[in-house]
Amino acid sequence: MMPFEKCPVCGGRLEQKQVEKLLRGGGHTVTMKVIAEVCEHCGERLYAEDVVMSFEEIRGKLRNQEFTRFKLLGQSFTVAEDWPNESIQPTV
Repeated sequence: MMPFEKCPVCGGRLEQKQVEKLLRGGGHTVTMKVIAEVCEHCGERLYAEDVVMSFEEIRGKLRNQEFTRFKLLGQSFTVAEDWPNESIQPTV
């Protein structure tokens, strides 16, 4: 049960949906599907308290490079420092 009946940002109607969530920690990224209350007007996502606690646990494991219970999924890249367009910079 979510603590909000309406979106706390815009007052819009909330609908329960499965969404994709990205979490980052220690230069690593995890992607997952999770249930959230999503505002039909502005798109704000609200997560249950136990889900937010799991997010923090996952971020901690990533920072500490504890990869048990994670499944390898491809590779991540950033652009090199010498990318031809100076407006584009590496993220790390």
